[in-house]
Amino acid sequence: MTRLPHGPPDCSSKEHCSVTRRRALAWGLALAASAGPSLASTAAWPIRPLQLIVPWPAGGATDLTLRILCEEAESLLGQPIVVINRPGAAGTQVAPLLKAAEPDGHTIGQVPITVYRHALMNPVPWDPVTDLSPIVQVSGTTFGVLVPSTSPWRQLPEMLDWARDHPGELILGSTGIGTTAHLAMEEILLQRGIRYVHVPYRGTADQMLAVASGQLMAGVNSTGFAPWVDQGRMRVLAIFSAQRSPRWPDAPTLRELGYPQSVYTSPWGLAAPRGTPEPVVRKLHDAFARAMQSERHLRELARYDQTLDYLNTRDYRQAVRDTVEREKRLLQRMNLLARPMGATG
Repeated sequence: MTRLPHGPPDCSSKEHCSVTRRRALAWGLALAASAGPSLASTAAWPIRPLQLIVPWPAGGATDLTLRILCEEAESLLGQPIVVINRPGAAGTQVAPLLKAAEPDGHTIGQVPITVYRHALMNPVPWDPVTDLSPIVQVSGTTFGVLVPSTSPWRQLPEMLDWARDHPGELILGSTGIGTTAHLAMEEILLQRGIRYVHVPYRGTADQMLAVASGQLMAGVNSTGFAPWVDQGRMRVLAIFSAQRSPRWPDAPTLRELGYPQSVYTSPWGLAAPRGTPEPVVRKLHDAFARAMQSERHLRELARYDQTLDYLNTRDYRQAVRDTVEREKRLLQRMNLLARPMGATG
């Protein structure tokens, strides 16, 4: 612990006053040092290049948009930002890497909402709620309910009414158990009391081929479905966004159809290790919040049918907590919630 010098006594002589000023200066410097990085070092931050951990392969849509975002933010921060790709484990590698990083703001990461869900579904030695410090929410993805172009269903209520009248006969695919696509549709079907057959797929291409060929009656996916819809091989019955998509303006949102809670965009943002000083978090937020509004970044998002979904630090933190609590209840109903370590039965 830093030992603080005593406060300066009254000046009773010129020599004594000189000693007093030196003592006061030492006292002030020691106080700044004892206050930690929030006072002693954040004024000059950043002092070296930043690292951004991206839990996806290089060259993918998210990786490419993030590289543009970083380039736009570099001039605002005054330091280069080096993208570090760490793919694997369904995009969750970022959490343990951030947990192990020095909380000085020089290492941050792109954190998809699926990181928080993964920790609910699996016993892991990290907790994204307590180990990560959200900075800013950036974007999300459009999810839709798709049917083959030959399907008799033109509207989502028609499909749901048929499925209710034919229990267990609806065959619907998603991109995997516990994915956003799965949870989004499951919530609606549970609400309607509909039993169905869920077919999980590992990737978008296989699932979309199954929908287009009629092997699946319907599927839920992110905007990987765009080429298939453009080719006329399937159509969008509804989307899970808060507003209609400008690319598919005829597709209603689930909100419009009477499901106000069914807004699923798999949002993602940037986070730092827990303990990163708040002044540093504010600087990171301000830089990236400005950078994400640049025309260059917005064009890159639109190129992949993504939209800006900005939340400031406070609102982003609250949104994460709200989403975790909501998905915890849904996963428990689906019997997908991880049991505490050592639980049996």
